[in-house]
Amino acid sequence: METILLIAAIVVMTGIGVRLVQLLNAQHNARIASYHFGDALPGVGRRSRKHHRHTPAAPGRPTDTTGRSGTAR
Repeated sequence: METILLIAAIVVMTGIGVRLVQLLNAQHNARIASYHFGDALPGVGRRSRKHHRHTPAAPGRPTDTTGRSGTAR
């Protein structure tokens, strides 16, 4: 009888501990969600490029400058 009570007490205490850890993790996640640590500062790293880098075509291949690939005139 004592063994059954001891096992039941261990199972109950383990369940209480698991529930406590879940509640603490949920509280911690809610606190983290309210802060935006990953956001860049306004104006830093959000500039668009003014000049796009053009990579030259491989030698021996014609370059289509008309923007109309596949149309014949």
